[in-house]
Amino acid sequence: MARRFAEELEAVSGRVETCGSISAAQDKLAEMVRQAGWKRIGAGDSPLCHEIAAKLPTHCLAWYGDQGTPQTMADLDAGLVEAQWLLADTGSCLVANATQQQRLLCYLPPVCLVVASADRLVEHMPAVWEHVAAGAAETERRGEFVLITGPSRTADIEKILILGVHGPKQLVVFLVE
Repeated sequence: MARRFAEELEAVSGRVETCGSISAAQDKLAEMVRQAGWKRIGAGDSPLCHEIAAKLPTHCLAWYGDQGTPQTMADLDAGLVEAQWLLADTGSCLVANATQQQRLLCYLPPVCLVVASADRLVEHMPAVWEHVAAGAAETERRGEFVLITGPSRTADIEKILILGVHGPKQLVVFLVE
């Protein structure tokens, strides 16, 4: 399933970084940040995001739970979020966002970094629909589920495909085995 997920995501200009461990994911993320010269990374406030970001310099990392403005988040170089599920048949990431700030981490920075453990990989949406429905039925839970499949794309102007106009220009998924 991991191969199919990667093929489907890469077909829509996304990228998958398969990591054999948390440590390998930390190293790949730190190297990506260094090579790209990113100065500000916004991260969702989840245990897996905290683990993956552990080797990043603290001066370039900002944690977003329910604080932060759209303006400050738009100035980030990348946003790091955790996917609750990965759908192999479409190369999609299902992300639960409890707050506006978590949701904006997926959309405002030019790069969206998604992290998920391999046990979150399923064949298709029907395999997780019960989990999604149960989460949506929790009256004390607020927010939304978002499906992310590749970077933002549009062909509004002269039917020319352009990435990153209405959202991130790049999507990278760290699949931790």
